[in-house]
Amino acid sequence: MQYISTRNSSIKVKSATAIKKGLSDEGGLFVPAEIPQIDLEDIKKLTEKSYTERAVFVLKKYLTDFLVKELRECAENAYGGGKFSGENPAPVVNVGGKYNVLELWHGPTCAFKDMALQILPHFLTKSMQKTGEDKTVVILVATSGDTGKAALEGFKDVAGTKIIVFYPSEGVSNIQKLQMITQEGKNVFVSGIKGNFDDAQSGVKTIFTDKEANTEFLKKGFTLSSANSINWGRLVPQIVYYISAYCDMVASGEVVLGDKINICVPTGNFGNILAAYYAKRMGLPVNKLICASNQNNVLTDFINSGEYNKNRNFHTTISPSMDILISSNLERLLFDLSGNDDKKVSKWMTDLKEKGGYKVSADVKKKVAEIFWAGYCDDYFTKERIYKTYTEFGYTVDTHTAVAIDVYEQYKTETKDMTPTVIASTASPFKFNQSVLSALGKDRETVDKDDFELLDILSSVSQMEIPASLGSLRTKKKRFENVCEKSELLMTVNGFLDKK
Repeated sequence: MQYISTRNSSIKVKSATAIKKGLSDEGGLFVPAEIPQIDLEDIKKLTEKSYTERAVFVLKKYLTDFLVKELRECAENAYGGGKFSGENPAPVVNVGGKYNVLELWHGPTCAFKDMALQILPHFLTKSMQKTGEDKTVVILVATSGDTGKAALEGFKDVAGTKIIVFYPSEGVSNIQKLQMITQEGKNVFVSGIKGNFDDAQSGVKTIFTDKEANTEFLKKGFTLSSANSINWGRLVPQIVYYISAYCDMVASGEVVLGDKINICVPTGNFGNILAAYYAKRMGLPVNKLICASNQNNVLTDFINSGEYNKNRNFHTTISPSMDILISSNLERLLFDLSGNDDKKVSKWMTDLKEKGGYKVSADVKKKVAEIFWAGYCDDYFTKERIYKTYTEFGYTVDTHTAVAIDVYEQYKTETKDMTPTVIASTASPFKFNQSVLSALGKDRETVDKDDFELLDILSSVSQMEIPASLGSLRTKKKRFENVCEKSELLMTVNGFLDKK
C-alpha cells in the first residue's frame, strides 16, 4: 500500500518510510492511498481471537510492506510481557448496564497513548532497517500530558533513537509532570515550555519543516521523526481497539453481529476519534461518532458550523490533555472527505496558520455533520459527572472520561438515539487524583496533601489499586526540571543533541 501526503498527493511512499519520517517534507500528513476493507465474516472470526491477533490482522491491512511475522513480533512485544494489566489490554467494561466503557489505560503509563506508543518503537526500528537508515532517529514530541510519558517509556533506550519531549510547564497535572521529569533512559530529554500545548506543537512542527535546521541535523548524523499522532505508525494501532471493542461487544451479547454502535471519544488533537472514523470507513458497523470536548470547544464549533476558528480564549481545565486549539489530525479527515483534494487542504491549513481559521466547503460540512455529533462539557459539569458516575455505579472515572460520558448524555437527550455506545476511557483516575477527589467531595481531606498522599486517599475512596507505575514515582529522582521559552525549542533540541 502507498501513502500520500495531505498537502501533496503526488508524493507516494511505503508505510516504512511514512513511519520513519512522521511528517511529509512540505508539512502534510501521510495517509493511506486507499482505505482497506473488512466484512462481517472477518469480524466474526476476530471475536474468537486475542487482542494481539486482532492487532496483527488490522495492521497487516495497512502496513503491507511488513511481514506478518514482523507485525506479530511488534504486537507481542507491545502488548505482551505483563506490560498491560489483565489478558485484554483494552477491555470493554459494562457500567451498571448503562455505559460500555472502553478502558484504554491499563498500560505502563496509565493512559490510552500506551496502546500506540508501546508498539510504535518496534514499528520504527523495523522501518529503519527496511529503509536502510544509518542515522540516529530523533523523536521530537509535543505533549499535552499523556503522549509525552508514553513516548518516553516506549522509546527509552531503544537503539538508534533519541527522544525529546516538550510539555506546557503549567498545563499538565502534577502526576503527569512527575512521570516525565523522572523518566529514566540514556537517550531521553524532557523540557517544559512557557506556553500552552499549541505553542509546543507549533514549535515542534516548525522544526520539522525548517530545511536549514534539518540539513544541520543530517550533518551531525541525525534525522527527525515524530511520536505524536501526526505519525501514521502512531495512529494505525488506535484503529485496532475500536474494532476489538466491537468484537468484544458481539462476544458478550451486547450487540448482534452487524448491528451498529456509536463511539464517543474525548478528544483534543482529533487523533483518537479519527482512528474510530477509519474503523468505520473500513466497514465496522458504526452509526455515529460522538466528539466530546472540554471548554476548549473548537472541535464542537467546527463540527456544528463547518468553520474552524482558533482565535478564541484558551482555557486551562481539569482535563488538560484536551486543552488544545489546533487539532492536527483534523487535516486527515478533511483530506478524506474532500476526495483527497490536496490543494483545498493546503489552502485551509495555510489559512489556519496565517489567519487562525478556515471554512470548509458545503459538501465537506455536510459529510462531517452526517458522520459526527459534537458537544462539550466545562469543569463544573465534568466534576458533577465524576460524582454521579461514582455515586450511581461505584465506578470512578478520570476527568477526560467524565467529559465523554457527559457529552454522551447530552447526545441521548438531544437525539433520543439509544444505539449501544462505546465510550473511550482515556486515562486512569489516578493521573488526575486532585481533580477527581475534589469532584467526589473530598476537598477537606486533600488540604496540604502531596501527590502521593492523594494517591492513597483516592485508592481508599475508589477501592482501586494504585497503578504500580504511579506509586513508584515516590522514590524516583527528578532529572529534567528545565523550562524554556516557546521561541527556544530549536536551541534546546540542539543543546541536547550536541551533548556527548
